[in-house]
Amino acid sequence: MAALGLDFTLPLRDFELTLALDVERTVALVGPSGAGKTSVLRVIAGLARPVRGRVVLGDDVWLDTSRRISRLPEERRVGLVFQEYALFPHLSVRRNVAYAGRERAPELLERFAIAHLADARPADLSGGERQRVALARALARDPAVLLLDEPLAALDAHTKSQVRGELRELLRELALPTLLVTHDYEDAAALADEVGVLVDGSLRQLASPAELVARPRDAFVASFTGANLLYGSAVRSGDVTEVRLSTGEQLFSTDDAAGEVGVVVYPWDVSVAREHADDSALNVVRGEIGSVFEVANRVRVRIGPVTAEVTASSAGRLELEKGGIAYATFKATGTRLVPL
Repeated sequence: MAALGLDFTLPLRDFELTLALDVERTVALVGPSGAGKTSVLRVIAGLARPVRGRVVLGDDVWLDTSRRISRLPEERRVGLVFQEYALFPHLSVRRNVAYAGRERAPELLERFAIAHLADARPADLSGGERQRVALARALARDPAVLLLDEPLAALDAHTKSQVRGELRELLRELALPTLLVTHDYEDAAALADEVGVLVDGSLRQLASPAELVARPRDAFVASFTGANLLYGSAVRSGDVTEVRLSTGEQLFSTDDAAGEVGVVVYPWDVSVAREHADDSALNVVRGEIGSVFEVANRVRVRIGPVTAEVTASSAGRLELEKGGIAYATFKATGTRLVPL
């Protein structure tokens, strides 16, 4: 299977988007709105022309500005699924899919379990059904590369979980070079082999989801992957680093650092207690419970500046209610320090 390679610079309104990336299986680009994520897809698909760069699929050159090569969108073997799916509202499901490739339409309608909807119009479909039609249409072109723009953003929370699992299995089965862009790190981590964090047109870090969580390169990457990010001043003391937070608490980390740092701890590494834990191995933050809310089968609790994630049974047993006082505790070995 040929790999997709890109290396280009595209001026945007507020910054230059500069990216060098190789895509062999599934790579996700995550970042805030306006970071340049969709523009990357547009360059690959031939819908935007960079001032400098190359886009290749193996030995097949789609773009090379130095050689004045720029293949038309229809000459690039790309399957593109737009954020809002961009289905033709006046065409049936069958005709939407057949528009991209008449020969494969019957097979794909069966594959995506939408054959019974063949005569329906997009307005009559649910969000998950529209996504299946959009994917079938993209694959009807027999693409060598799949591009997905916020593939789950248009779905409600209940549908999203189911469709995410279906999409993950599909991508593994297809084994095509796939680039998806999203603002949701959870989606990226669930779907992709590698995740890149894109901010203001620059790739901050590219790694596996596990690597990004274990070793975020900077404060933005840490916060974007779901971590608590606290600010303090660090001083190395023996085998540990002592950090005095801007809010006054004293914490410890096994990371080596000095000066102003970001303190990173993930909600699932934080325990919650209603009484102070007298254990020197633990960092302790005392605070008022600011919020308690369910996320899937877990409960997130905000204690002062720290968010913890506990089981529903633990939340009930601890009688966690907004306005009460609780203690967030976490180990020094699970406390990362990153430069600001």
